[in-house]
Amino acid sequence: MTGTGFKVLVVGKTGQLARELQRASWPQGWAVDFADRTVIDLAAPEAAAAAVLDAAPNLVVNAAGYTAVDKAEREPDLAHTVNALSPGAMASACARLNIPFVALSTDYVFDGGKRGAYTEDDPVAPLGAYARSKERGEELVRAALGRHLILRTSWVFSAFGTNFVRTMLRIGAERPSVGVVADQRGKPTAAADLAGAVIAASAELARDPGAAGTYHLANAGPVSWYDFAVAIFDGAKSRGAKVPETVRAITTAEYPTPAARPANSELACDKFEHRFHMRLRSWRETLPDVLDELLMLAPAAH
Repeated sequence: MTGTGFKVLVVGKTGQLARELQRASWPQGWAVDFADRTVIDLAAPEAAAAAVLDAAPNLVVNAAGYTAVDKAEREPDLAHTVNALSPGAMASACARLNIPFVALSTDYVFDGGKRGAYTEDDPVAPLGAYARSKERGEELVRAALGRHLILRTSWVFSAFGTNFVRTMLRIGAERPSVGVVADQRGKPTAAADLAGAVIAASAELARDPGAAGTYHLANAGPVSWYDFAVAIFDGAKSRGAKVPETVRAITTAEYPTPAARPANSELACDKFEHRFHMRLRSWRETLPDVLDELLMLAPAAH
């Protein structure tokens, strides 16, 4: 049952998704509370679970996590605690309260070796510490309670936080030439679109426990990092921003990172679309909104 007095606890307040969830429209009558790490510290699983029990909400959405993919190679235990143990503990608390739990996961649970888009039924094979922590988090959430949503998404970008769009705009203004990896592909996902879909799916799960399960959720249109960067710079240039004179396509081998990235991160979102009757638009339609916010508003606005 949902309606007036329906209490939602969102774990996270400053990340990309959490920021967009704060700006999004929620169902009428829902009271939404956002808990930052001073309220719920995911580095302390037992305390995080206790905080959920104390809050006694009707629904929990975990929009926080350890997202520093390369740094996780140096801090695998912390990544595991934040991305696996705490979601599992909070899901167990939700089971005690008999309420649903919504968790965000990642395309990185796959190794990138598949030629086509990954479905929810494809076997996972995480490549690094971050990916392993997210995959283990999925396992623990599923084991803790049945009434859950695990939403795997990819390449999230927005006007907030650390993401590829903001990074490209920064280095593009500083360098005459930029090299961008062209042999990795995936689906960029606007945090604003992701937030709207998370809310819609959460509302359905609150209404119908049969909606529970694992789903892929991303904006439409697979693209390489290189082609995504070209689109970013084209949009930035048209808005008067400084961009590099040349954008070079490079290989993954030419840009080594501590954590391995999947060569193919494309997620098939058919299952989500059919169950929730929602299809996210192309990332090409969402990018202008983010560029407008970053480049055409006063600096104080972001």
